[in-house]
Amino acid sequence: MAITMNIEGLAELSEQLAQLGEKAQGVAALGLYEGAGIMVEEIKRGADTIRTEEFHYAVFPAVTQRLPTPEEKAIVQEAGAGIAKFQKNGSEVNTSVGYRNAGYAELKGKSVPIPKIVNAINSGTSFMKKQPFVRKAATSGAQKAEAAITKMIEQKFDEIINNK
Repeated sequence: MAITMNIEGLAELSEQLAQLGEKAQGVAALGLYEGAGIMVEEIKRGADTIRTEEFHYAVFPAVTQRLPTPEEKAIVQEAGAGIAKFQKNGSEVNTSVGYRNAGYAELKGKSVPIPKIVNAINSGTSFMKKQPFVRKAATSGAQKAEAAITKMIEQKFDEIINNK
C-alpha cells in the first residue's frame, strides 16, 4: 500500500535558508562585535582593580618584586583595550580584544610600548608581581559575551526570516 504525502512550503523554507546562508557572515560579525564590546568593558574594569605602590627598586633579599606604579596603571587605563579588525573566512568571523596596537606612552622620560606595560602587570616579571587582570576579565566576561553574541545573532536571524 503506497502512501502519498503532500508537503507545502518547502520552496519558502529553502528560500529562507538561502537568505540565512548569504547573510550569515554579516550576522556573525554583528554578534561578535557585541560580544567583543562586553569583553572590552570587562578588561577596563579589570584595569581599575590593579593595585599600585610608589616606585622603588627591588632590594635583594628582602623585597624582590614590586607592584606597578600609579603612572603605569594610569597608562593602562587611558590606553584602554581595543577590538582588532575582524578576520572573515567563509561564514566564520574572528577577532581579538586587548592592547596589542595601543601604541606608546611616556614613562620616566622614555617612550615605552603600552603592550609591554600591560604584559608586565598581567603576567609579572622578575621585578613586578603579577596581577592577571586580563585573564580574570576573560574568565568573568566569557559567559556574558557569549550570551550577547547568541542574543544578537538570534535577533538578526529572526528579523531576516520575518522580513523575508
